[in-house]
Amino acid sequence: MADTTDLFEQPAEEGGGRQPLAARMRPRTLDEVLGQEEILGPGKLLRRAIEADRLSSLILYGPPGCGKTSLAEVIAGATRRRFERTSGVLANVAVLRELIAAAAQRRRREQVETILFIDEIHRFSKSQQDVLLPHVEQGVITLIGATTHHPAFFINAPLVSRSLVFELKALSEEAIVRLLRRALTDERGLAAQRAEAEEEALAHLARMCEGDARRALNALEVAVLTTPPDAAGRVRVTRAAAEDSIQKKAVLYDRDEEGHYDTISAFIKSVRGSDPHAAVYWLAKMLSAGEDPRFIARRLVILAAEDIGNADPRGLTVATAALEAADFVGMPEARIILAQATTYLATAPKSNAAYLAIEKAMSDVAAGRTLEVPRRLRNVKLRTADRPEEAESEERYRYPHDYAGHFTAQEYVPTATRYYEPSGEGYEETIRRRLEYWAARAAAEAADKARSAG
Repeated sequence: MADTTDLFEQPAEEGGGRQPLAARMRPRTLDEVLGQEEILGPGKLLRRAIEADRLSSLILYGPPGCGKTSLAEVIAGATRRRFERTSGVLANVAVLRELIAAAAQRRRREQVETILFIDEIHRFSKSQQDVLLPHVEQGVITLIGATTHHPAFFINAPLVSRSLVFELKALSEEAIVRLLRRALTDERGLAAQRAEAEEEALAHLARMCEGDARRALNALEVAVLTTPPDAAGRVRVTRAAAEDSIQKKAVLYDRDEEGHYDTISAFIKSVRGSDPHAAVYWLAKMLSAGEDPRFIARRLVILAAEDIGNADPRGLTVATAALEAADFVGMPEARIILAQATTYLATAPKSNAAYLAIEKAMSDVAAGRTLEVPRRLRNVKLRTADRPEEAESEERYRYPHDYAGHFTAQEYVPTATRYYEPSGEGYEETIRRRLEYWAARAAAEAADKARSAG
């Protein structure tokens, strides 16, 4: 069988040293798993399934360091099934077929079921995922896939539909601190170093790791191993040592994948929701991760028309100016331009009336409600050439500028449907009053016309 590197049982000595602290401190039982109470708490479905060895196929997804692989290892220890492991980075179709064939043979000859754990399953292509599908469906293997990406976007829908999907959350700061304390006293961890840490040091590591247990543990190990022992042979990790041991975290943001779409969504919704503080934070996250400022500016242009519209017509002017200026100036100064546009739009009055108007009209046209242009509105030359005998008798187009207030009532579309309903927010209040005035003028002109005809 092709080599499928064991992801868990790495040699104790690799490259002349021990495994990293994060690998040594992986939980061995469900009771040692910290966090994830929503899915692993007493009586929860996943916990009951693991304890009863009644697992169906699972997809575990969540951010790095939240415990997906650790949970798979706990399952490996709790189950009576054969546990095989591979990775979306290491395996190919040939490896998968060999693992599946061995599982089928084991099931047939020994009546032993097989759990196949695939780390980073999102890295498998569609064809590789398709190889798994019939065997998952037939029960030849019980699949446990781990991914940092949302399964709905990166795993084939038929595979997801045949699996239970569980989201693991980033660990809380409290859970991280508990894990760090355990590592300081556990024989697998740092007990041999006789280490202790200030509470402020642990709190700093927990805060800076942003829910990533692996990063927090490895930073603690660096702090312990680089801090000289005192006269009594004890190592004391201070806040300063903790700050030195954990560097700035790279922003989790893949411009082509889920982090990108989630963050731009949060940004737009914050601007729409009139929260400039949240909007500027998401803007900073995107820019720090290297997002194209022109992409952000284009989204602001769309938002200015869709969510602000005529409540503040200057919003679109600000957004389009920001698009041009950000492209002209470039980073890092473009961040200032985008921040100005973002805060202006976030604090502007909001209206989606223009957006609703075009959506309603487009819907009518798409549904087949195609109306003819009234003859008075058609091109004059074409109209008279079309039916010259009717040109003199038809009601003529009235030029609004020839009338008081540059307005006169006449039909511009043969329907009474109202598409644009100004919200009354910001400048749209002025527009609303103006439309009401014109409607009153139209009613008065109609009444005058009716009296004259009578």
